[in-house]
Amino acid sequence: MSSATPHISRKNRVRIVAASVAAGGLLAAGIAGSADAVPAGDTASKAQPMKLSASQRVTLLQEANATKAADAKALGLGAKEKLVVRDVVKDADGTTHTRYERTYEGLPVLGGDMIVHKAKSGKSEGVTKSTKATIAVAGTKATVAPATAEKSALKSAVRAEGAKAAKGAEPRKVIWAASGKPVLAWETVTRGFQKDGTPSELHVVSDAKTGKKLYEYQAVHTGAGESQYSGKVDLTTTKDGSGFALKDGDRGDHTTKDLGNSESGEGKTLTDEDDKWGNGKADDKQTAAVDAHYGAQLTWDYYKKVHNRNGIKGDGKGATSRVHYGKAYVNAFWEDSCFCMTYGDGEGDKKPLTSIDVAAHEMTHGVTSATAGLEYSGESGGLNEATSDIFGAAVEFSAKNKEDVGDYLVGEEIDIAGDGKPLRYMDKPSKDGSSADNWSKDVGNEDVHHSSGVANHFFYLLSEGSGAKEINGVKYDSPTADDSKVEGIGREKAEKIWFKALTSYMTTNTDYKGAREATVKAATDLYKADSAEVKGVEAAWKGVNVK
Repeated sequence: MSSATPHISRKNRVRIVAASVAAGGLLAAGIAGSADAVPAGDTASKAQPMKLSASQRVTLLQEANATKAADAKALGLGAKEKLVVRDVVKDADGTTHTRYERTYEGLPVLGGDMIVHKAKSGKSEGVTKSTKATIAVAGTKATVAPATAEKSALKSAVRAEGAKAAKGAEPRKVIWAASGKPVLAWETVTRGFQKDGTPSELHVVSDAKTGKKLYEYQAVHTGAGESQYSGKVDLTTTKDGSGFALKDGDRGDHTTKDLGNSESGEGKTLTDEDDKWGNGKADDKQTAAVDAHYGAQLTWDYYKKVHNRNGIKGDGKGATSRVHYGKAYVNAFWEDSCFCMTYGDGEGDKKPLTSIDVAAHEMTHGVTSATAGLEYSGESGGLNEATSDIFGAAVEFSAKNKEDVGDYLVGEEIDIAGDGKPLRYMDKPSKDGSSADNWSKDVGNEDVHHSSGVANHFFYLLSEGSGAKEINGVKYDSPTADDSKVEGIGREKAEKIWFKALTSYMTTNTDYKGAREATVKAATDLYKADSAEVKGVEAAWKGVNVK
C-alpha cells in the first residue's frame, strides 16, 4: 500500500470542467443520432443501450407516458389498471425497453411491474412480466386497521433485526401480487437499527383482510469491500470560496461528506484550502473521503464508458458519499431515501471501507434499484447482492489501479474476520464457509450475502471458465455442480450480458430461473441465437445447477 498523498491536478480539473460546460451547451434535445456510430455487423453494439443525455432521456419518458394507455390496452389490462412509467432503455438499433409500474383502482401493485419491448418501427417484441396473475381483488376496503398493521410490522422489525425499531410510517394500502393470488394488503415501513448499527428500513407487507404477514424485505442494502487505499490519485473537485470542496461537477455534482462519527444527518461537505487531500493513512480524516470520492469517479466512468449509462439513475445526477459513519462500524450501505452511500471506518476506526470495489458495490445497489428493483429478500435479494459484487469486480478490473488490482475476491484487504482472508470468493463461494456455490431449492432462505454466491459463481464461470488458473497474480480453481468443463467467454462480454439482463429483462421478483432466462435473452440480443456467448451462458448456469 502506498502512503503517497492523494492529490488532484488542478490543470486537469479545470480542463475537464470547462469541457463539460462546453459540451452541455451543444447537446440536442432529440433522440435520433444520439448513439455512437455502430460498426457494420457489430451485433453486440446494436443491442447495447444508447448514450443518452438527460434531456434525451426525458424525451423518451415523455413519449412512453404518451403511449402508456395504448400499451395497457394492447396488454389486455383491466379497466381498473393503469401503467406508470418508471424507466426507458433504448438500444442502439432503436429497440426500446419501457419499464412500467402498475396501479389497480389507484393503489400501487407490488410485484406488478413489467417491461414492454418494442422495435424501432414500434412493433411489439414482447413483454416481461413480474407476475402472470390477473390483477383483481374483491374490494379495496381493508378489514384490518392500519394501526394494527403497523403494530404487527414493528414486532417483525424487532424479531428480524434484534434492535428497537422506531415508530413505523403510516401503512399504505397496496395490492400484493408478487406471489400467489393478488390480494389487498398493507405495506408498513419501520425504521431503526440493525444488530451491527446499520440503519434499518424494513418493509412489511400484510394481508389487509386477515392481518397475515405476506412478505418482508430490508431496503437498506449492505455490502463490504477492501479498505486498501489506491495510492496517489486524481480527484475532480470544485472551487469553494478560497478553497476547494469534494464536489464533482463533471459527474452530476457527486458530493462526499463527513458524518463526523454520527449515525444520522446529512454530514458536512469536505473542504480543503490547497486541494491536496489526505495522507494515505486512516489517521487523516480526509483519507477515507479521498477513497470514497475516487471510487465514485471510477464507478460513474465505468457505467458511462462500458454501458452508456449516465449516472446511477441514467439521468446525469450524482449521488452522495458519506464517510465516518458511527464508531468502529465495519460495513457500508446504500439507501434510496437519501440517494447515498455510507461508509464505516472499520475495526478500531483504522480500516475505512472506502476503496474501489466497495464504492462500486454500493453505487450498483442504486443502479439495481433504478432498473430491475430486485427485492432485497429471497432469491431476488441474492441476485441484487451478486449484481453489486459483479460490478464491484468489473469496476476494479477496469480501474487498472496498481495499488488495487482487479480480482474476483471481495474484501480481500479489509480482514473483517481477522484471519487475512477475503470476505467472499466468486470462483468458489463456499470457501467463505457460508455462501452457496450452486442453486438448491433452499437457497432463497439464506442471507442475501450468501445466496448471492450462486450468481457470483455463474459470473466467474461465464467470464473465466472452470478449473485452475491464475489472473493478476491471484490463483483460482472453480468447480461446477456436475463436474462439467465450462469455457469462459471473457469478462467484458459477461459484464455486458449481465447489465443488459438487469436493465432490460429482470423485474422486482426475478429468481435464479428468471435470471437464467434474462441472461440468455440478453446474450441472444447482443450476440445472436446459437452463438458461442449464448451457449456459454447456458453452460455457466448449468455449472451452478440452474437449468
